[in-house]
Amino acid sequence: MTPQDYDVIVIGAGSTGEVVADRAVKGGLTAVVVEAERVGGDCSYWACMPSKALLRPLHALADARAVAGARAAVTSPPDIAAILHRRNAFTAHWDDAGQVRWLTEQKIDLVRGFARLAGERRVEVLSESGERMLTARHAVAICTGSTAAIPPIPGLAEARPWTSREATSASTAPPRLVILGGGVVACEMATAWSQLGSQSVTIVQRGPRLIPGNEPFAGEALRAALEQGGVRVLTDANTSRVERRGDGTVRLTLESGETIEADEVLVATGRAPRTERLGLESVGLKPGSWLDVDDSMRVEGVAAGWLYAAGDVNHRALLTHMGKYQARICGDTIAARAAGRPEAEAKTAWTRYTASANLHAVPQVIFTDPEIAAVGLTEAQARQRGMNVRSVDYNIGHVAGASLYADKYRGQARMVVDEQRHVIVGMTLVGKAVGELIHAGTVAIVGEVPLDRLWHAVPSYPTISEVWLRLLETYGL
Repeated sequence: MTPQDYDVIVIGAGSTGEVVADRAVKGGLTAVVVEAERVGGDCSYWACMPSKALLRPLHALADARAVAGARAAVTSPPDIAAILHRRNAFTAHWDDAGQVRWLTEQKIDLVRGFARLAGERRVEVLSESGERMLTARHAVAICTGSTAAIPPIPGLAEARPWTSREATSASTAPPRLVILGGGVVACEMATAWSQLGSQSVTIVQRGPRLIPGNEPFAGEALRAALEQGGVRVLTDANTSRVERRGDGTVRLTLESGETIEADEVLVATGRAPRTERLGLESVGLKPGSWLDVDDSMRVEGVAAGWLYAAGDVNHRALLTHMGKYQARICGDTIAARAAGRPEAEAKTAWTRYTASANLHAVPQVIFTDPEIAAVGLTEAQARQRGMNVRSVDYNIGHVAGASLYADKYRGQARMVVDEQRHVIVGMTLVGKAVGELIHAGTVAIVGEVPLDRLWHAVPSYPTISEVWLRLLETYGL
C-alpha cells in the first residue's frame, strides 16, 4: 500500500467528526474523514433528528389540546403515517448523499471503510475494494462515538433486542413494548410509541427513579406524566432473564418472579465506546475503552501528542451539541499547533482552545411531555463538590406567560446558587416549551454572571422567561 498523506485524519463522519475536519480545513490544513457507515452519524439517522421528529407532532397536538378555543378543533388522533413520513424526510430516508456533498463543498475528502490505527499517525482503512493506508502529518482525531450497551442479562443479546437505532427508525409500532432503562432514550421512546400505536408500553428501571442524573422533582413529574399517558413504570426492578420465543414474542422475567410478555424489548441502559476495533493497542491503549483526553481533546498517554478524541468517545458529555463544542476546540487546536503558535507563551490566547463547559455547564433537553431542561449541577451534585449552595424553586404555572401558553400550566423551576460566589451553578426547568428557555441558564452559568447583575437582565412580558425574575425575587433580590 502506498500511504496517502493528509494534515489531519478524522475517524468517524458523524456530527463531531464533520466539525473537527471543517475547523481544521478552515485553519489551513488538509483533512480526510474515514467512515464505515453513513456520513452524518447517529444523530442524523438514528438519534436526535428522527427521535425529535417522532415527538414534535405529539407535542404540537398536546399543546393545542391544552388551550381552550384550540382544543375543540383537535378532534382526530395523530396521523401516524404522516408522522413516520415526516420522520423519514428528516433522515433524508437514510441516504447520506447530501452530507457527502457538504464534505465536498468544504474541501474535505471522504474515504469509506473501517479505520484502524496502525502506529504513530498511520491509519489503515479496510473496505470492499481492499486496503488503504493513510498518514497524518499533524494529527489523527477519533470521533467514532458510542453504541448502545447491552447488559449481561441471560438471554438478552440472543433475543435480538431493539436499541435506540431500531426504536427511532421503526416503520410500525410494536403492540407491546418493554423498555429496559429509565434515562433519556427510555423516557422519550416511551412517550413516542405509547402514542404512535403501541397498546402496551412498560419501563423497567433498575434504580429508584427515572432520569436519575437530574433533580428528583424532574423524575417525579416525568413518571407521573408517563403513567397518566398509560405507560407502566417499574422502578427498583431487575430483569433476570429475557427469551425470544419461536413465535417472535419476548418474555422477560424479573427478579421478583413477575413475567412480562412483549413483542419487542428496547435496551436503553447506557452507552459503550466504539473503540473495540480501532487498533488502539498499536499505540499503547486498551481496545474497547473510553479515551481520556485533556482540555484540548488530546488523548492522554500517547507519545508525541498527535492523537485526539472528541465527542462521546471521550465520555465527557455524551450529547451531540457537546460533541460539536469539543470538535470546534479540537479542530482549532490542531490547526493552531500545526501553525506553530506559541502555546506556552500565550496562555491567555489559548483559553479558546480549552474545553471547560463539558465539565460544569452541560445543557440538556429531554423532549418528553413535560419537557425537562437542565444545565450545570443539581443541588446534590453541587454539595458533593463541597459547595455551599442554596436551591430556589418557583412554580412556572404562576408566570403570566405560562398561563397564556397552556391552560392550567404545570411546571417547576429550580436554580442552584453558589452562596460564596453569588452565581448560579445549576438550573432545572420542567414544563411545556422549557427547552427554549435553558440557554439563558447556560449563559448565566458559563459567564458566571453575578446575581445582582443578572437582576438587570429584564425578561419580556408576558413570556415564560419571566420565571427568571420570579426566581431572583424568591431568592431575595
